[in-house]
Amino acid sequence: MNDLLNHEAAIRLGCFSLVLLLMILWEWRRPRRTLSLPRGRRWPANLGIIAVDSVVVRLAFPVLAVGMAGLAADQGWGLFNQLNAPFWLAFIASLLLLDLAIYTQHVIFHRVPWLWRLHRMHHTDLDFDVTTALRFHPLEIVLSMLIKLAVVVALGAPAVAVMLFEVILNATAMFNHGNVRLPLWLDRRLRWMVVTPDMHRVHHSVRVEETDSNFGFNLPWWDRLFGTYRDQPRAGHTGMTIGLEYFRDRRATALTQLLLQPFLNAEPEARAAPDAR
Repeated sequence: MNDLLNHEAAIRLGCFSLVLLLMILWEWRRPRRTLSLPRGRRWPANLGIIAVDSVVVRLAFPVLAVGMAGLAADQGWGLFNQLNAPFWLAFIASLLLLDLAIYTQHVIFHRVPWLWRLHRMHHTDLDFDVTTALRFHPLEIVLSMLIKLAVVVALGAPAVAVMLFEVILNATAMFNHGNVRLPLWLDRRLRWMVVTPDMHRVHHSVRVEETDSNFGFNLPWWDRLFGTYRDQPRAGHTGMTIGLEYFRDRRATALTQLLLQPFLNAEPEARAAPDAR
């Protein structure tokens, strides 16, 4: 167990690189949609933002989620540590509750206007493929890490559960953002256990009511439980428009332009109003 934790960075990087490569190959062999922009226009910034995010997180946080879980265990912080919960119970419950926290955070980032300004960079991509999964503003990543650290400490989540959750979340996010084709019968079965590309693609629709649905990144159960699940896009997966209606600039694909997007006044006031949803 300790050996796994000691090699956390290498394990996470290895899993990330492998899944990314597999998804790129899958998209090349069996694409679901024809991309509206060449990969050469979008991928440098979408891939570059993950490098910026990684540097910012390393500079901002001396301890990341797995390290914080270890510190909480040493200090006896958190629910499961206080209750002396059996490892198996703390392990399973942590995986479920961390995923619920990510779902809840995602909903809040859509509902709160100033948080939406940070998150909308993820939605301004005019296409939907595996690199969209990496497209998050550094300020959103910092806030997300603060929330994650707080949840890890509050739960007293085991470090190995936190590491596994991070690996699974990264892998499923790249999977469900993939521009890949699954047989419809397989998609129907899989989406009871994991968020599929067809399920999550609805979330990237230009239609507001579809953007505000299917918030899950890993487990699909929270959307069904809390009434945010939408089965299919109204225009169909090949006919739907990806992105945001008020941000259609095909030239805004450079890394510097992505970093500036939260500070642009491109959005109509009605987008954030509760009665306009």
